[in-house]
Amino acid sequence: MAAKPKKRTTFRLLAPGAKKVCVLGSFNGWVERPMKANKAGEWSTWTNLESGRYEYRFKVDGHWHTTANVEKVPNKHGSENNLLIV
Repeated sequence: MAAKPKKRTTFRLLAPGAKKVCVLGSFNGWVERPMKANKAGEWSTWTNLESGRYEYRFKVDGHWHTTANVEKVPNKHGSENNLLIV
């Protein structure tokens, strides 16, 4: 059976002044994946994902963060996760 094709997917968050930013989600078992910042304070990382639906959030200096202007879904903790469809 052939492997399913994967698409390079980049996660970005503008967080100037932050010391540590991670992305966590259903794509990686909700394990912190460190991100790197550029001089403007935009943090990013990428991964290859198969087609599907993924929930994710960011952690900025230890605090959960959900981005604006993306689709969200409720989670079991009474807040919301970002939704990504690849």
